[in-house]
Amino acid sequence: MNPRVKTVKPTDDYQLILEFTNGECGLYDCKPLLDFGVFRELQDINYFKQVSVTDGTVTWINKQDICPDTLYLDSV
Repeated sequence: MNPRVKTVKPTDDYQLILEFTNGECGLYDCKPLLDFGVFRELQDINYFKQVSVTDGTVTWINKQDICPDTLYLDSV
């Protein structure tokens, strides 16, 4: 199993700075998601910056989330 998200910090350009439970860090680009379904709401940068960690993944208050495996495997 891949590690889960420990901390998240949003940037001004729709990226997430992530720290994982194994101590690794990564940068995940959310821009490719912003035109799809429930993720369109993240286009509002103020809303995007309300990201938090819930049960090892990133979430927003209106129930958007990104799979922690995706975050780990696709972050740089």
